[in-house]
Amino acid sequence: MSQDNTPSETAPNRADSQSTAASRLPRQAVFIVVVLSLFAVEPAAAQTNAVCSADNLPSMIEGFFQLTTALGIVGLAVVWQADSLIEMFTITPEQKKGLKRHKRSAMKSTVVLVALGPLYTVAGSMMNLPLAQCVDLAPW
Repeated sequence: MSQDNTPSETAPNRADSQSTAASRLPRQAVFIVVVLSLFAVEPAAAQTNAVCSADNLPSMIEGFFQLTTALGIVGLAVVWQADSLIEMFTITPEQKKGLKRHKRSAMKSTVVLVALGPLYTVAGSMMNLPLAQCVDLAPW
């Protein structure tokens, strides 16, 4: 009888030790990442605003953001018109609901895209972020 109890007691102990080791691994990984980032970020933080001191980089960033915002707005118009056209030829209500959902998600994506630049510009200047001081990400 005592031999039957011994294996059943060691199996849960093995599972506990394996779960403890498995839970220790993510904690160790997070600790290593935090320690390395503290030492790796320090030299980068010591640099003086490399983006603003570059000749054409701020204007290139502004142009890229304006281009992607314009393409997002044009993409919304194309998706909206295509979905409206397809919606006229659909038969089932499920297809119409799916197209309306698609139009809504395209609108949400465009609103986020248009609001992201001015939001970063305002919030970045309030938090004294270096990129927000020399780059204006408002698309208009």
